[in-house]
Amino acid sequence: MKRNDPCHCGSGLKYKKCHGRKRTTTISLTSRPKRDFEIMDAESLPKMRKVCTLSANILDEVCERVQPGTTTQQIDDWVHQMTLDAGAYPAPLNYPNGRTDPKKPRITTGGFPRSVCTSVNDVVCHGIPSENCVLKEGDILNIDVTSYLNGFHGDTSRTIYVGTPSEQAKLVTETARECLELGIQAVKPHGRLIEVGRAIYNHATKRGLGVVRDYTGHGVGRVFHAEPQVCHYPNRETDCELLPGMTFTIEPMINAGTFQTFLDKSDGWTVYTLDRKLSAQFEHTILVTETGHEILTLPDRNTDADK
Repeated sequence: MKRNDPCHCGSGLKYKKCHGRKRTTTISLTSRPKRDFEIMDAESLPKMRKVCTLSANILDEVCERVQPGTTTQQIDDWVHQMTLDAGAYPAPLNYPNGRTDPKKPRITTGGFPRSVCTSVNDVVCHGIPSENCVLKEGDILNIDVTSYLNGFHGDTSRTIYVGTPSEQAKLVTETARECLELGIQAVKPHGRLIEVGRAIYNHATKRGLGVVRDYTGHGVGRVFHAEPQVCHYPNRETDCELLPGMTFTIEPMINAGTFQTFLDKSDGWTVYTLDRKLSAQFEHTILVTETGHEILTLPDRNTDADK
């Protein structure tokens, strides 16, 4: 990642002013992790599983409520209240400027102004919920939920159809879903992170679709956005060995056209496809285990909820 590129953490800042400000290198290519890798232990893993399941349950329930005529502000209200009811905090609210009082009206100190990201159609990521954004028949919508509970973060997202989708919408959405599945399958203990990106990139590009490079997956646990940086294309600069206990997100953003994006400078958050074609994304938080991997962000409400 170049110093003037958007930071992989999604803060909206350039890399040199965010994560790059404290580091001059990325991830070691050796078998020994750098200090900024978090390895889950027997004490932290149950807390991580709990918050990830919470995020998955919230996402699952909210997706069931969406229909034509729903506003993205309603989605934010649902996520916000469900999170508070569970005794948790909606991690996007006021990010990256620290947690604010979630029981007051959405008062932030310059960070993200809502409790969830809602990205509609050509919005790649970080869409801000609004009363003025009314979902209509044929839209596609990504809902990105991150909860903070007992010192840990659980991060997950899903793209859903609002009504009946177009053929192009189905192509980009189902490909994004498949890309996530293939990326997860590439996670193996003592394997290489680059294989995750390779699997995703190869699948999407064979269908003539773009794989976003400006925004990536990331380590997650006590810190919302941490190392490793999980690129959805093969990137040797961010490659590392996958060690048991590592937790990170895989969240491929797949575009119907070019992989290139642009940031809406009017709000400093919303990211669009450069050609304004559709974009879809799916995301899970993954644990590397001694024998393979575990998807932490599966809902416990029913076994088919992730499909």
